[in-house]
Amino acid sequence: MKGILLHGGSGTRLRPLTYSDVKQLLPIAGKPISEYALENLISLGIKDINIVVGNVGADEVIDYYGDGKKWNVNITYTHQEKPLGIANAILLAKEFVGNDDFIVYLGDNFLQNGINYLYEKYIKSKYDGMLALVKVRNPSQFGIAEINGEKITRLVEKPKEPKSDLAIVGVYFLKPLIFDIISKLKPSDRGEYEITEAYQIVINKGYNVGYSIVSGWFKDTGTVDDFLECNRLVLDSLKYDTEELQEKNISGKTHISDNTIISKDSRILGPCYIGNNTKIENSYIGPFTSVGSNCIIKNAEIENSIVMDKTIIDFSDKFYIRESLIGSNVEIKTGNNNSKSMRLILGRDSKLEMR
Repeated sequence: MKGILLHGGSGTRLRPLTYSDVKQLLPIAGKPISEYALENLISLGIKDINIVVGNVGADEVIDYYGDGKKWNVNITYTHQEKPLGIANAILLAKEFVGNDDFIVYLGDNFLQNGINYLYEKYIKSKYDGMLALVKVRNPSQFGIAEINGEKITRLVEKPKEPKSDLAIVGVYFLKPLIFDIISKLKPSDRGEYEITEAYQIVINKGYNVGYSIVSGWFKDTGTVDDFLECNRLVLDSLKYDTEELQEKNISGKTHISDNTIISKDSRILGPCYIGNNTKIENSYIGPFTSVGSNCIIKNAEIENSIVMDKTIIDFSDKFYIRESLIGSNVEIKTGNNNSKSMRLILGRDSKLEMR
């Protein structure tokens, strides 16, 4: 069994962050979202993993994951020059797959309970292909699977009148027979080669395509709200090594990394994560907040937010930050006067909420 981790896409719903950053490298509880997916693949005993990268941030992805020695696996890379869909990305990795079964995992998806139980069902049932499914309240907004017993009978992309509430999750179990089918696909109306269409052809040819319902929660972190919610869920579920800190100003489930300085006039209330070499002065870091490494935070009150590496937040007086996603190497400062005005330099598609 081999693994393919999809790391492409333009991340339009997370702009302006994704103009300069790869969406799958954005951190959840101090770790890139795609690293959780990588660890899920490794937990199955998979040693050979191919990461499909796009034009945005490919060098950063390769620099972070390297050859995989850090995780004791072999990582190689495939370049998808244009965002032509999941099926196209899979076809580009044909040489890597060879004659092995393989799993394709979207790097911006998070499954609370991992994928071991999905893998076990795939192996036990001897499927020719398998999809992970999750029940949703609004099936008309997703690719939907119609089932009969243990088999998938039909796949429909965003049906106007859905006959099922089972949405397709970004984890695909496949055999090499899929490559010949993908090679004959034509682009869809949105200009992509659709993996759902490829699966449907496999079904129509009489192959045994099964499914497994995802246990626990699942998040596709494609939007800011979804990303922040995933961060909340992960922070709430992690095991913390500093849960019983005696300091009066630190309470709740907190992970505070090495060489972090927290002043006595600051307060930390978990669940939260604070990275290495970060300095917090006269500030309040509240529940469901992740702060990256090498940050400086002064005179701020932050809750339910993600602050990425090397960011400076330096207010002259207490200022509140809520439900925010702040990129790496950002500097936010206020002057020393009592003026209520701010000078802002914001990129395209930025959003500002004053509360």
